[in-house]
Amino acid sequence: MSDASAPAAGARSAVRHDRRPAAETGVDADALLVVDIETVPDETLMPPPEVWARDRFPKCAWHAVVAVSFVQAEILRDGDTGLEEYRVTACRSGGEAGWDEARILRGFWRHFASGRFRLVTWNGRGFDMPTLLHRTMLHGISAEAWFRRGTRWSSYGNRYGGAHVDVMDEMSGFGCASRLTLEEAAALVGMPGKLGEHGSLVADMVAAGQIERVRAYCETDTMTTFGIYVRHAYLAGRTDAAAHDRAIAGLQDYLELERTRRPHLGAYLDAWRRLSDTRPAFVADRDRRGG
Repeated sequence: MSDASAPAAGARSAVRHDRRPAAETGVDADALLVVDIETVPDETLMPPPEVWARDRFPKCAWHAVVAVSFVQAEILRDGDTGLEEYRVTACRSGGEAGWDEARILRGFWRHFASGRFRLVTWNGRGFDMPTLLHRTMLHGISAEAWFRRGTRWSSYGNRYGGAHVDVMDEMSGFGCASRLTLEEAAALVGMPGKLGEHGSLVADMVAAGQIERVRAYCETDTMTTFGIYVRHAYLAGRTDAAAHDRAIAGLQDYLELERTRRPHLGAYLDAWRRLSDTRPAFVADRDRRGG
């Protein structure tokens, strides 16, 4: 996945960058990779309509991948407390708008193998990652890093190991409670969510030649997932209030820096700021007030 280097997100308070492996992940992770995909039905694989009605959601293998987007963030660890901080370095889509599915997948796995990532998704265990893996298999591409990194008990394929954090799954208590949609979870943390777009519109957008609109929509979902992950990390005691707020401010700085070149990021930031009076994005002041 080739792209220009990301702009710096501004100065941050000093946190010692400790590269020791995080014991709870089983993968020597020094960065988050927050991933989302967009797909269209692959009619060449789907059974005929009399067997599989077209208003039913296709199985993962029957989805052709048209976009893979991600937020990437350094994981900084305090050498004394072990607490983490997340510094955004990129929010983008892989490859170019004209790439076919096989090239998108090759680019994704090349990027995935190039870093030591903690993977973060929203329903990624139920959809995004099985879809990527099935379609990778279809095209005869290797995804070795997915299967070989980590340990038997803590790998990307392990539900509880921490190398792959499906935030939707964790927030439901791994299926014990009702699962929230991304839009519903965004409302909890004061983020704007989908801004009128929806996955059900993707096939029509692709058919109309609007792949850049699809990629922009996919990127906004990764930003929302990143924000929810950071709040959940604070809930779980993996980060503290000050580091939470620096991570959120860092994402907002990135969006501000990119708004001229990529207007959808500015639109997302503006919608986010409009929500701040009713659902603040930051937690440190509320901690001090006890509310």
